[in-house]
Amino acid sequence: MKGQAVVLLSGGADSAAVLYLARKQGYAVRPLIFDYGQRHKREIRSALSLSRALGAKPVVLKISLPWKGSALTDALLPIPGKRTRGIPLTYVPGRNIIFLSFALSYAEAVGAKAIFIGAHTEDYSGYPDCRKEFFDAFKAVKDAGTKYGKKIRLKMPLLRMNKAGIIRLGSELKVPFDKTWSCYKGGKKPCGVCDSCRYRAKGFKEAGVTDPLVTGCK
Repeated sequence: MKGQAVVLLSGGADSAAVLYLARKQGYAVRPLIFDYGQRHKREIRSALSLSRALGAKPVVLKISLPWKGSALTDALLPIPGKRTRGIPLTYVPGRNIIFLSFALSYAEAVGAKAIFIGAHTEDYSGYPDCRKEFFDAFKAVKDAGTKYGKKIRLKMPLLRMNKAGIIRLGSELKVPFDKTWSCYKGGKKPCGVCDSCRYRAKGFKEAGVTDPLVTGCK
């Protein structure tokens, strides 16, 4: 084992692939799941299910944001059906800054060697906290603002991959995609209309892999 690794786990296909990749690379994974006041708890249940499937013990951290400003945290804002130019309405202000700060504190407290996050290129175009520039800046904060931060590696293994590549990687790692959830809406089945569903469908199609969540759906 390479030691412990804190893995940010949302319950989606990307973070699931990162969770399994971290384990394959020899880390004892510590999934970190956030309950931040999102519209539904479906993704949290998926994250817990993924953790159990891998035999990992997750930490669920409740940090419900008292402010809104995002379609993912404000039920009064509509979930966009298609991404438009600029930063999408599903952007949660400062989310990765918040999440990584907690992950860094957790990693330092337990002596973890790495932090894994599933940000990737297709998020880059819309979310400012999924850019390489952001992660480079956070690395500098990590090194300068903590006692042992220089010993903790910040790993973004999917950063330059597209969705199809991530699905292929997940398939190779035998990620149980039936336990994942990507839809911005809750419910028993993905809506198939929101931006996240569209990207997921495109990724599975281009990867030549059947998505178990939509098999048999019309």
